[in-house]
Amino acid sequence: MNAEGELAPAVQSILRDVRSRTTPDERVSVDARSFSDAIARTESNGVPVVAEVKPTSPTTDGNRTDDPVELAKKMVEGGAAALSVLTEPEHFGGSPENLRRIREAVSVPVLRKDFILEEAQLDAVEADLVLLIARFVGDLSKLVASARERGFQVLVEVHTLDELETALDSGAKIVGVNNRDLGKLEVSLDTFESVAPEVPDNVTLVAESGIATPDDARRMREAGADALLVGSAIMDGDVAENTRRLVSA
Repeated sequence: MNAEGELAPAVQSILRDVRSRTTPDERVSVDARSFSDAIARTESNGVPVVAEVKPTSPTTDGNRTDDPVELAKKMVEGGAAALSVLTEPEHFGGSPENLRRIREAVSVPVLRKDFILEEAQLDAVEADLVLLIARFVGDLSKLVASARERGFQVLVEVHTLDELETALDSGAKIVGVNNRDLGKLEVSLDTFESVAPEVPDNVTLVAESGIATPDDARRMREAGADALLVGSAIMDGDVAENTRRLVSA
């Protein structure tokens, strides 16, 4: 795990808040919807997009106050293969309750997007996939195994080739390459293009962050992305139409 001094202040603040959370008493058990099947269903008609319900974030202005369930339904209407739902409350305006309600309302797989550092934090809510960020997890192999024991599919997020090696060593079968550097919060699509060639063919590869236009979507797909995780570009405006525009890229 990197020293916090190497991280943007907003990320340092998030991690401090995560460490102070109370953890649930009961362990969850998940009957997960298949992410790979969702991608396959979408690929016959368009680009597999994981649309993100993100009320706000440290890198965006303002917040979206719509009912998150209605936003999620509109994303699915626009063709989203899966959804990503923020459960971090202080900096992203999310909650486990939002995810629970959304997962009950849609039929596509739902990813829990949060900063999970320890096993007990996995039990906050049932989801189909859970995000683990390689940079922040001390024993990634152990946490991946703990997530799978509960029935979660695991999306391991990386930003560098060293983090990719750690993810693959942990047994990750779904890898997300974050184009955003959490040290400086700068975004470059070059990041995905530099890391993607080293990802084995049997690993599902997701491009994350900085994808704003159909041209960006095509660029990431040409570089090897099986799916695209998109937040701000979908949340800013008509979420159904924004999703549809990227799925049709």
